[in-house]
Amino acid sequence: MMVTTHVASGLLLAVPVAAAAPALALPAAVGAVLGGILPDVDLFIGVHRKTLHFPVYYSVLGVFTGVFAVAAPGPLTVAIALGFLAAGLHSISDWFGAGEELRPWERTSDRAVYLHPRRRWLRPRYLVRYDGAPEDLLLTVVLAVPAAATFDGWLRGLVVGGVVIAAAYTLFRKRVPDWLGI
Repeated sequence: MMVTTHVASGLLLAVPVAAAAPALALPAAVGAVLGGILPDVDLFIGVHRKTLHFPVYYSVLGVFTGVFAVAAPGPLTVAIALGFLAAGLHSISDWFGAGEELRPWERTSDRAVYLHPRRRWLRPRYLVRYDGAPEDLLLTVVLAVPAAATFDGWLRGLVVGGVVIAAAYTLFRKRVPDWLGI
């Protein structure tokens, strides 16, 4: 899935926090955005969908820090909890997409995301055929609507900008490997 889809899903986790504790809306949103992006940093370092994708560990840390944030709510505890929860959601949701290859519509990879505790790769599920597929864009839009309605200012701009970037990426996704010369 596109990083914009992961950011939108992370922000969806921040919407209830914003409704319940408006003073914590910004830290929740920032944590969610950073957590939605973090796993994909492994595109640039290490092995993509293995080095920084931790479906189990992020999720467990997210639940643990989430309980702590409920018990001791504050900007830092909420940001950390939402960051881990969004990173976990990102890592898990990549399993439901395509493999980690550059032309995922060709379905040449049996590697969706690495499951560290089991020391093996999970096979792609293809519910979203590939990052930038039309259904990925639709998912981004649907997930982004609550955040766009909840947040204002630069956060709303970030959400809307993410949808615009996702739409442009979807238009050109299948040409990207050729442009990269791969």
